[in-house]
Amino acid sequence: MRSGILAAGNWLIDHVKLIDSWPPQDGLVSITSQTAGNGGGPYNVLKALARLRAAFPLAGLGLVGDDDNGRAIQSDCDAHGIDRTRLHMHPVASTSYTDVMTVSGTGRRTFFHHRGANALLGPEHFDFTDVKARYFYLAYLLLLDALDAPDERGVPRAAAVLQRARTAGLKTALDCVSENSDRFKSVVLPVLPYADVLFTNDYEAEKITGRTLGRGESLNRAEVEAAGRDLLASGVREWVILHYPEGACAVGRDGTVAHQGSVRMPPVEIAGTVGAGDAFAAGVLYGLHEHWPIARGLELGVCAAAASLRHPSCSESIAPVADCLALGARYGYR
Repeated sequence: MRSGILAAGNWLIDHVKLIDSWPPQDGLVSITSQTAGNGGGPYNVLKALARLRAAFPLAGLGLVGDDDNGRAIQSDCDAHGIDRTRLHMHPVASTSYTDVMTVSGTGRRTFFHHRGANALLGPEHFDFTDVKARYFYLAYLLLLDALDAPDERGVPRAAAVLQRARTAGLKTALDCVSENSDRFKSVVLPVLPYADVLFTNDYEAEKITGRTLGRGESLNRAEVEAAGRDLLASGVREWVILHYPEGACAVGRDGTVAHQGSVRMPPVEIAGTVGAGDAFAAGVLYGLHEHWPIARGLELGVCAAAASLRHPSCSESIAPVADCLALGARYGYR
């Protein structure tokens, strides 16, 4: 019987710097504090699952550099019980990193990213022969140069990787990055038929579908659901999981639609929002792996995301499942 999650894609170190305001061009602001921690979809999701105390196997796949950051990632995996057998060190390329500038008063983030070894992760690095995991999670499209590149058919090479995972018996889950570009139609859309589960935020869903979902009080739930159905029509096999500051929505191939409001976290509890989307994905994947009803998985997702807000890094404040769910019970939902 299959068990566990194998996560692949971007592995990096986030250097999170809290600043007192966002400067104009050529201006100066003060860094009030700084931390370094895990970054990138697979690293964040696996570490979140470890901190949720997932009782199933966790494993990572990717490329890091033969440098201090790469060794720090490997050591952190060991500390959290994440199998790093398939997390390889590249002899030349450096480990990827991101400088995350977070404005302390608002939690708004700006990212300065160095692709590093992640740009070289290609189909040749994926071997599913002995993989016994139930789910294969790949993130982030649009930030994995070798997998975003087209093959001889003109299809992004990530599609072949996902297809090989499905052929090997794994369910596939996919996420992309919120890039400000027109590449969603050429890089993400052709890969959707190879994904059983798609995670997307409101910005990314708008980019792929061309719909306007709205923000805040103007969020249009009917358009959110319609975007989910559009993405299913584009090939996603089982679930489209949409998330946004106000909550989340799951739209299923079987016609199921579930909405979940986000936790009403007091502003004083929020230290930063970096990694919240990946914490949400970890909660939903936990539920999917354990065969929970999708509504319960969404609830754990928003509660894991809320827990992650309490620390400037991506995962350090994520707690076991019961403690995360208690945040929703304590503060309520939007």
